[in-house]
This record gives sequence, C-alpha cells and structure tokens, in this order.
Amino acid sequence: MTENVENSTPLRNHRAGFVSIIGKPNVGKSTLMNVLVGEKMSIITSKAQTTRHRIMGILNGKHEDIPFQLVYSDTPGVVKPAYKLHDSMMTFVKGSLEDADVVLFVTEVGEKASNHEVIPLLERTQSPVIVVLNKIDLSSDEEVKRKIDEWEAEIQPAAIIPISALHSANIQTLFDAVITRLPFHPPYFDEDELTDKPERFFASEIVREKIFLNYRQEIPYSSEVVISEFKERDDMIVIRAEILVERKSQKGIIIGEKGEMLKKIGTQAREDMEAFFGKKVFLEQYVKVEPEWRSNERKLRQFGYEE
Repeated sequence: MTENVENSTPLRNHRAGFVSIIGKPNVGKSTLMNVLVGEKMSIITSKAQTTRHRIMGILNGKHEDIPFQLVYSDTPGVVKPAYKLHDSMMTFVKGSLEDADVVLFVTEVGEKASNHEVIPLLERTQSPVIVVLNKIDLSSDEEVKRKIDEWEAEIQPAAIIPISALHSANIQTLFDAVITRLPFHPPYFDEDELTDKPERFFASEIVREKIFLNYRQEIPYSSEVVISEFKERDDMIVIRAEILVERKSQKGIIIGEKGEMLKKIGTQAREDMEAFFGKKVFLEQYVKVEPEWRSNERKLRQFGYEE
C-alpha cells in the first residue's frame, strides 16, 4: 500500500495502530486481550503479576467495510518495583505507552479513582485513553454509574466503557470505540501473524502458567522458565524446558515427592502446548537453581527482560 504523495497523508482505506492495555495487577488485562484477539496469548491466573513481558496480539479484519490491523499490547501490572525484574517490567509498560495510538486503561469497579497508581503513567501519552471498567458482573448498576462519574471527574478520558471480560459483556462496544480511534495507516505486520513473539516464548509461558496454578506463596514469583530446545519435526515438537528457581529448597518443592509435582505440571503443560501448536509435543523439564536471578541484570537480559 502506498501513501498519497500529493498531500503526504495516508490513503483512507486501511486503519492500523497500536493499542496498549495497562492497569494494576489482576484487573483482567490478559483476559481482555485474549477475548479481543480470540487467541490465548497471555497467562490468566488468580495470582497478581502473572504477565511479565509486553505481549503483542495482532488482529486483522474489517470494520464498516474498512480493513484494519489492531496490534494489542498486554503489559505487566503496574507495581512499585521491589526487584530489578520489576524495573524491567515497568519499562515494558512505559514503552507500550510511548508508541500507543489508543490506550485501554483497565480498572475494576472496586478501585478508587483518586490517587490511582496508573494515573501518572497516563500522563506519558498524548493518545486517547479509554477507561475500561471491568468486572461489572460483580457490581450493581448504581455502583457502575457512580464509578463512571468518578473516573470522568478524575481524568476526563476519551471514553469510559463498562465491561465484563470474563463473560465478554459489552466487548463489541469497546471494540468499536477502539477501531474508530485508530489512525488510517498501512498494516504493520503480515496478515497471517498473530503475535510478535516466537513459538518458544509461548511454550515457556505455558509452563510458567502451570507453575502459577499449582504452587503457592513465593514459588511462582521466584521461578522462570527457559526453553533451551525447540525442535519441530514432521510428527511432533520436541521441547526442553528449564525451570529456574532462586533457592535449593524451592527446587525440592517444584519437583515434589518422587517427582510427582514436576510430572503433574509437565502433563498439564504438554496438553496445552499440543492444543496451542496443533501438534504432538514431547516435553522434557529440568529444575535448576539460579540464586537471586530477579536482581541480576545480566540474567534478566538473558531472559528477555530488557527492551
């Protein structure tokens, strides 16, 4: 597609842009992106801080006869950094705001608008901000209306849209609000691309999700998953996953008595990988101790936490 050279403005027959999804941990950002893209790309668990990277989901389609390409960024939840890892996670959030054409600020009905931690970050963007009031299925109509008035007074956003990402309620209204605010621009990615992340990234995320689902307390936050081998054959994909923890005691917990826990997460992860990749998967898992990796800049770079 070419631009109109005569007046240096893009032809008005294709919309494309970057949409950043931000908010505090556990407000439903990952669920929302997965609903919007129609693919499971982000970890969804009841634990906070499950998303550590900026994950892009790419959606192509037509809206009112105009083709579009939406590039969604699901970002880590906004936290006060306690480790170098958190600093890197917040770098992903800030980076996504700087190139966003539309910002979806996801909040829950129960969150207060005044002094909200995300508001200072919103000042980094000149793009329209849509407040997405999530989990309305857990609130009354009166509560939702009060919260809409509260956010309107606090930040005067481009729009406030109440939704339930879990039940896909009001998603079409949100979708229309996003699409109509996208600039006219040629597509950034090929039509058959779903994400900017490689396949081995999703393999590691699937294993990491199972760790979040099966272990309590500090174990999920102290662990990282590295895919050291990803070989695609005609009949199957061979994957070797290394689960890194910070202490020897954590290694014992991950493995479990007679290896039962490690076997359990391996079985769950393999089933999800086969559904995701559409192919048989042979999965090997190993557990290694990497002391204080969350505070080690070299290790964080190695694990992809530096943009």
